[in-house]
Amino acid sequence: MKEEPGTTPRADRLTIVRALREMAGLLDASGQETFKARAYARGAEVLERLDADLGELVARRRLTTLPGIGPALAAMITELYQTGRSQTLEDQRPRVPAVALELSRIPRLGLDKIAALHATLGVKTLEDLEAACVAGRVRSVKGMGEKSERRILEAIRRMREPDARRVLLPEALAIADAMRAHLDRAPAGANAEAAGDLRRWAESVDELSLVVGSDRPSDAMKHALQAPLLADVASRGEEIFQGRLASGLPVRVQVVPRAAYAPALLRATGSTAHVQHLERLARARGVRLEGESEADIYGRLGLPFIPPELREGDGEIEAATTGALPADLVTAEDLKGLVHCHTVYSDGQHTVEQMARAADTLGMEYMTITDHSPAAAYAGGLSVERLKAQWEEIARVQERVSVRLLRGTESDILADGSLDYPDAILEQLDVVIASIHRRHRMDVNQMTERLVRTMALPCFKIWGHALGRLILSRPPVECRVEEVLDAAAAGRAAVEINGDPKRLDLAPRWLKAARERGLAFVVSTDAHSVGELGNVRYGVAMARRGWIGRDAVLNTRNAAEFVRAVAPSGRR
Repeated sequence: MKEEPGTTPRADRLTIVRALREMAGLLDASGQETFKARAYARGAEVLERLDADLGELVARRRLTTLPGIGPALAAMITELYQTGRSQTLEDQRPRVPAVALELSRIPRLGLDKIAALHATLGVKTLEDLEAACVAGRVRSVKGMGEKSERRILEAIRRMREPDARRVLLPEALAIADAMRAHLDRAPAGANAEAAGDLRRWAESVDELSLVVGSDRPSDAMKHALQAPLLADVASRGEEIFQGRLASGLPVRVQVVPRAAYAPALLRATGSTAHVQHLERLARARGVRLEGESEADIYGRLGLPFIPPELREGDGEIEAATTGALPADLVTAEDLKGLVHCHTVYSDGQHTVEQMARAADTLGMEYMTITDHSPAAAYAGGLSVERLKAQWEEIARVQERVSVRLLRGTESDILADGSLDYPDAILEQLDVVIASIHRRHRMDVNQMTERLVRTMALPCFKIWGHALGRLILSRPPVECRVEEVLDAAAAGRAAVEINGDPKRLDLAPRWLKAARERGLAFVVSTDAHSVGELGNVRYGVAMARRGWIGRDAVLNTRNAAEFVRAVAPSGRR
């Protein structure tokens, strides 16, 4: 049977995103194609956040229905998807000097500055630039100073960190889905499952691990080695091969007879500490880690099934032994409301009505409209007047949709811990998310005092993307987290579990600490578009990794109960 175009990708979504970003970098480095560079960069961002099936969009020629994707971008994406290469990109590469391309990886280092560095200091490589910064010579170049040197050295350091080779969850999941689609078509049938960090929903992944069970493992292995996304094979044994995908992500594939599938999946899922603990229990009982399913294997050890998200060697086996393992971990199906949604009023891509209709389609009971506040001017933060205008639009849209629309804000936590709307405005809202967007680098004492003051504010607030991290690019703020959690527990606050895959904040270790203090949680989308409403899946995964049960999550409640719980004034 002939396959539809686009159903067998030659490049995964991450590879295409990187190609678009490379094209943007090439155009930007040329110094003459700024507008086009931005278009390619926007296209990469759209694909990175894409919730729809890329193969279907390619096959149906509907890429141009995505915001910011015009015919030229659509053609490049289609060519990459179907052939693994782009003539446009290959034509552009020779037009930009290698030195400019390498150095343009440094943020805010454009072609003019690269040319000046080359002419003044003879900088040709990243190593040359690093040495010039260390020696304090870069500050002699016009338009650059000591601060520039520090910023460049920090950027180079980050580029060399092991994390630079990791990918975020959406990219890893998309690649895994494409690989599984190929592996599932193996002769005589096969079932393939992602394992490793990805199955445990780690925030980022440095290797894709897959386990395949088959009645004809040798044939399945041959089929696996023919995967279109596989770039090269570094090593191969009877059951396992390791290699590299076209995106650059390392891959490990294990193919076993069906009878050995469950034990292989359990071991490959990890974590190492978790599996080693199971092995010690098995030796003590005189049994082996075998069974028809993972549940059977745990049962042989006298344990209930432990979900993959909990398998971190962090007390989960002890808790399972004593019956203290959470039995009601929250699921996506438990959520009744979508919290933390942005619209075109600030930096969102869709209108209030478009977001509301999408929530209706998803069968949600309520949605919070929480655009940015005045201090977030860079994101189109709403003045009091614009906020009130939004309330009027929410009321009009409410007449046309079923989902209950709750009016709210994502209010900035200012340097002194206050919020940037007056109390009289906050009290008229249904929900307030309080977040830090600026001044991330205060010292530990100042940041702790700032957040403690916020938690003590009389209005009820949801502490949004609490520590402000951006996974793989920005560390969390430095504060005494336990002290802030104590203040939140003593005040009127809940903790957001932010579903934006670039944030996933708070991290599981701190979610556990918040849970121990009896704090309530909200699993949010932080959606800036209709497609990003699906971010709840990542938020739910983080909640489960933090051992958070259904009853502790406020947006598992119906609309009336949710509003009573989070109303800033406390009087609703």
